[in-house]
Amino acid sequence: MIKGFKDFLLRGNIVDLAVAVVIGTAFTALVAAFTGSFINPLIGLVGGGGVDGGTFTVNGQVFTYGAFINAVITFVLTAAVVYFAIVVPMKKLNELRARGEEPEPTGVAEDIELLREIRDALVARRDL
Repeated sequence: MIKGFKDFLLRGNIVDLAVAVVIGTAFTALVAAFTGSFINPLIGLVGGGGVDGGTFTVNGQVFTYGAFINAVITFVLTAAVVYFAIVVPMKKLNELRARGEEPEPTGVAEDIELLREIRDALVARRDL
């Protein structure tokens, strides 16, 4: 049972997913800091500036539309980066795989290169 659990955890998909979650969390924090530091003050200026910028009051209830716009911008920026950095390249790769035109790996593994050298030496020896 422990071996099966270990195999499950060490599968490539689980490790890739964990890395994606960590990077996604860090990226979301970065976008949130950007929108909080730059976009929210701009919304406040457009909304009248000062403490009440980006808010309006109805019957004593304060509505912070600036915070909502900030959250929408954070979502749109995060979704755009995920789409253009992950979805589009993966879609292109899947299309290449479906057509049988998957790009070759950039480097040949050392063991593959050694096997090719052995094969070539055997062929050369046979031709003598």
